[in-house]
Amino acid sequence: MKRVKSDSQNNNINKKDLILGSVIATLVAITPYLFDLYQSVPDIKIWNTFLFNYESTHYESVRTVAWTLTNKLVPLLLIFLWFFTCRHWWYHALLVPIAMYFYQIIMTFNDDIEYLDSNHIMYLIPVMAIVIPTIYLIRARIFNSLSEVNKSMQELEDEFKMSPKNFWGKVKNYF
Repeated sequence: MKRVKSDSQNNNINKKDLILGSVIATLVAITPYLFDLYQSVPDIKIWNTFLFNYESTHYESVRTVAWTLTNKLVPLLLIFLWFFTCRHWWYHALLVPIAMYFYQIIMTFNDDIEYLDSNHIMYLIPVMAIVIPTIYLIRARIFNSLSEVNKSMQELEDEFKMSPKNFWGKVKNYF
């Protein structure tokens, strides 16, 4: 027997969706300000705070390290938001740039790296080896279904959409 949701339950779900959507929209809207956070970091080699001490040996300036990090963290934040809110069948392709930015952030802290954006493709090969065939198989399945069934492309994409009820449900779908 199918249980019908009451108006108060629907109202609570709509409020939660509204709050989550507002948080996501706010995060996207403040990204220019997040990018400029590096300007609040002093232009010195050693930065001593009450939380930590950081010495920039490779970049020679803590502000340069902060600028490099914001150039990696802000796009990573936007791609994460896209990844967790995307309902298209190809959203796994976003794992490749996520892995690339994550690798670049790690390499930013590794002061021994001479060229930050070089050779990262070698570390992305395992991610791409999983993501690319998965996307191709899903695409092949869609087009195979398209030739066998009288469904539109939109109806087939809707079949492959993942729409869990909450954020943690969506995270669990990935692992």
